[in-house]
Amino acid sequence: MNKRLTSIDLIRGVVMVLMAIDHVRVYSGLPAGGPTAGIFFTRWITHFCVPAFVFFAGTSAWLKGQKTGDKTGLTRFLVGRGLLLVALELTVIRWCWTFNLDYAHFMLAGVIWMLGWCMILLAVLVRLPLRVIAIIGFAVIFLQQAFNWLGRLLPVSIRPLWDFVYPTGTEPWQGLNILYTLVPWIGVMAAGYAFGLVLLLEPAVRKKICLWIGVSATVLFLLIGGGLVLWHPAPADGLSPVLQLLNQTKYPASQLYLMMTLGPIIALLPLASRARGWAANILLVFGRVPLFYYLVHIPLIHLSALGVNLLRTGMAHQEWYGTAPYDWVPPSERWTLGLLYGVWLADVVILYFACRWYAGFKAAHPEKKWLKYI
Repeated sequence: MNKRLTSIDLIRGVVMVLMAIDHVRVYSGLPAGGPTAGIFFTRWITHFCVPAFVFFAGTSAWLKGQKTGDKTGLTRFLVGRGLLLVALELTVIRWCWTFNLDYAHFMLAGVIWMLGWCMILLAVLVRLPLRVIAIIGFAVIFLQQAFNWLGRLLPVSIRPLWDFVYPTGTEPWQGLNILYTLVPWIGVMAAGYAFGLVLLLEPAVRKKICLWIGVSATVLFLLIGGGLVLWHPAPADGLSPVLQLLNQTKYPASQLYLMMTLGPIIALLPLASRARGWAANILLVFGRVPLFYYLVHIPLIHLSALGVNLLRTGMAHQEWYGTAPYDWVPPSERWTLGLLYGVWLADVVILYFACRWYAGFKAAHPEKKWLKYI
């Protein structure tokens, strides 16, 4: 099982490094997805991050349950980890994004919030047969629009609560920004949990199944997405057909978005177990301490942005980031792509040494039970 966990850690390390690109982009002021191909792909390559995080969080939960053989213990772990993530999103992580505590005007339900609640929901699902969990996962993903219809059946006064589950188009509460809803992500985590069974198969069979699932999802994305682009071409001044195909809906994550991202990830999973060398070792350092990485990388990028602003303009301009990741940088002060990638590379180097230290500290202190949650 160690090699299977290593392959997951390696992919997790890759997407964590990619994730930092988008968060540097946030503080650079460059818009998400355009207008140039360079900026578009700077954003697009990071679309693989959240699907991989959520899917393999489910897979890791299944592997943990198989290792311990204790579903009660697994349930307790998922609930505890989930509540911790929710608390961190509302406290530490929100402060790291904004460097302020102005909750009256801005509160964010971001990716860590979503991961936490999905783990709590998964703690309930793990009591069900694995086949039922898989069916529930796929049903939530592919029938997700039904949750919009269900939400619209609710009284208008409580629809804002349903927007944590799936958007209904209702006016949200003042100052509340729901970036990630629970649907379809709980479906992705449940599917990842069921996928854990594949990792127990013989290597040749496992490789064949991963390729079949991954390639099938990717081909379906190309066929369906390509057909929709041809059926609804963009205006003459809009995105090119290729960029239009790749510009799938992330909030909430559409079926095409998930096929576009999870398909290649699953297809490449068998290669990850065979990766060797210094690059793989660096990525494994990141992948083995994902929550520590997340908690450190946002304030590091934030501080880096303030430093860059100070050097470029003579002022740190913290006021630009008071509602980060929804920030506003004057167009004249936005960074170039070269500067964005330079800051990203420098921060990744710093993060490597921080994560290596923490991984060593965690390994050296197994008696500290709280470390397993971070």
